Amino acid sequence: MNFVVPDFFPAMAEIFVAAMVLTSMLSTTFARNLARNLAYVLAQFTLLVTTFITIFTLDKSIIHSFGGMFVHDLLGSILKLVVCFAMMIALLYGRGYLAERKLDRPEYYLLALLMLLGIMVMITANHLLVLYIGLEIMSLSLYALVAFDRDSMHSTEAGMKYFVLGALASGLLLYGMSMVYGATGALELSGIAQAVAGQTANKTVLLFGLVFLMAGISFKLGVVPFHMWVPDVYQGAPTPVALILSSAPKLAAFALALRLLVVGLPGLAEHWQTMLMLVAAASIVLGNLAALVQHNIKRMLAYSGISHMGFMLLGLLSGGVGKLDFTLAAYSGAMFYAIAYVLMTLAAFGMLMLLSRAGFDAGEIEDFKGLNRRSPWFAVLMLFVMFSMAGIPFFVGFFAKFAVLEAAIAAGHLWLAGLALVMSLIGAFYYLRVVKLMYFDEPLDKTPIIASTELQVMLSVNGVAIVVLGLMPGTLLSLCRAALLASSIPGG
Repeated sequence: MNFVVPDFFPAMAEIFVAAMVLTSMLSTTFARNLARNLAYVLAQFTLLVTTFITIFTLDKSIIHSFGGMFVHDLLGSILKLVVCFAMMIALLYGRGYLAERKLDRPEYYLLALLMLLGIMVMITANHLLVLYIGLEIMSLSLYALVAFDRDSMHSTEAGMKYFVLGALASGLLLYGMSMVYGATGALELSGIAQAVAGQTANKTVLLFGLVFLMAGISFKLGVVPFHMWVPDVYQGAPTPVALILSSAPKLAAFALALRLLVVGLPGLAEHWQTMLMLVAAASIVLGNLAALVQHNIKRMLAYSGISHMGFMLLGLLSGGVGKLDFTLAAYSGAMFYAIAYVLMTLAAFGMLMLLSRAGFDAGEIEDFKGLNRRSPWFAVLMLFVMFSMAGIPFFVGFFAKFAVLEAAIAAGHLWLAGLALVMSLIGAFYYLRVVKLMYFDEPLDKTPIIASTELQVMLSVNGVAIVVLGLMPGTLLSLCRAALLASSIPGG
């Protein structure tokens, strides 16, 4: 039996993150007096260097390594870059909040890096077992992060709920993978696709497996009917953890759906597109209607996120119908939406941490009353975020919704596009309610906003980016299209 040495070069980013996890663990153990600051610096250093490594290894060609279990393509590289940027911003936003509450322990940053490693493994996986390993690395880290504030009953309760439901979802996903393997005799995504296309697989078993796969994907995206955990976990988790949970893992879930469904099971597109259609419609309706009656802004953002993920699914379910250009437009629209959502949710939770201080957590919508009188600039930034999430021109959220609605109409899903448009108009109410409170109500708290300079600067950049990408969406859309065109995605 000949041993083939794998090509490690395409996986340099993942290898570096794994090495830095061990380095961070050892260095913070021995440097206890400096552990908190050292852990943060090492985490940001890891993210920065990983970004440069990912850029350095960018390649338009598709490279398979580790016996075909690892795929290096432009799609994976772009998603990893966005994840690294999102994590850098999330850690920066949360540092002051955690320090004021004595939660900036080294373990927090170590778990964040482990979660990053799991996400990167998921993004580059070409094998069912590797996908599952990446998913578990990410999920186990998130379970611990959600329950990180051990002195808070709400945090520990949220962590327990997330763990129990997440373990159930992981079990369903693993069971679905085993059924797909039993039906096709393959674990590599390309091998599964070939078995399905050649009609050598047991279709009945395959369809049962697809149902379980959809359950796992739906849970990780946080969409109906596996959305129950989202509002409770967002509300119970510390705000920096809720920020992390609502950003980078969404890109991992998008990659999971893309790899499993579009790459692995394109022959069953008719079936999984129908499932996604029902899931998307239910998520858009429930997410917007439930958000209307929320008073806690983290719960409002949670239900808003359910709705946004439903919109993102409009792009995924519209691909593979008609010409190549339509397929690329649909998948690139979904990818654009996922990135835009991460950008918007980073700014939204960043504003919550800006308004929070020692002994006070900004968690209620009423905490935004009179923000314009306390800080006109940050009121404008929050207005940008709310307008963008509502899909008002000309912010990035508008073009994200336009892209997926256009794809749905091109695929012939007129009723679904109409429903999404109506619910988007209804959902604009709860976003504009926040704007109304900021500009037309008297402030409940007249305490000056005190935050670190780095938080204020990065939040300003984040808010302005929402406007700039809204005015020039073509650049990001072209990048998403080029990533899909150069990847292993069917049609690419």
